Amino acid sequence: MGRQKEIVRTCALSRVEKPASELIRFALSPDGVLAPDIDGKAPGRGVWISLSRAAVEEAVKKKVFARSLKTQVQVPSDLALLTRTRLEQRLMGALGLARKAGQLITGAAKVQSLLTKGEAAALITARDAAPDGRRKMLQAARRAPHGGIDLVHIESLTSTQLGLALGLEHVIHAALASGAASHSVIERAKRLAQFDATDEREDDSL
Repeated sequence: MGRQKEIVRTCALSRVEKPASELIRFALSPDGVLAPDIDGKAPGRGVWISLSRAAVEEAVKKKVFARSLKTQVQVPSDLALLTRTRLEQRLMGALGLARKAGQLITGAAKVQSLLTKGEAAALITARDAAPDGRRKMLQAARRAPHGGIDLVHIESLTSTQLGLALGLEHVIHAALASGAASHSVIERAKRLAQFDATDEREDDSL
């Protein structure tokens, strides 16, 4: 069987067609309030906007949602912040599932070992981690057989958020082994990173 063609939607702000993975859907709740439909599964009509904080803010400013839905819409003034929060929540949920599946490792020594062996699919570093600790983990990744070239680095959450997601005390460093649950974490981290992306990003961290 051939590879399934990716779904394409049009951004209501830019009118540019893009893969659905590069957009985020917004839908009306039963009481007429607009909300981010992170998984794109809410019933009824929806509006697709590029997966970007700036795009969502611009869409609110230009009243794109009411125009696209052709009806009165209650749009939260903090819709961009609400959207980011929902993306964070989905990432945290995926992290918890990865831990339950045995695909998430915590503890500095265990994480460094997985990195050095080249067995990590992703390195997770708390956003508020000390620079020295971050550097040591990246050095461990570079000692891997292929120099950690394909390693995904996730830095979207604070140590407190990581702790909440994993049911542990503050978590600074973690790593993902390969597996379906880990893949889900990486995909959700990519979407959150894309939403936050700026031209000032200095590396490939998510």
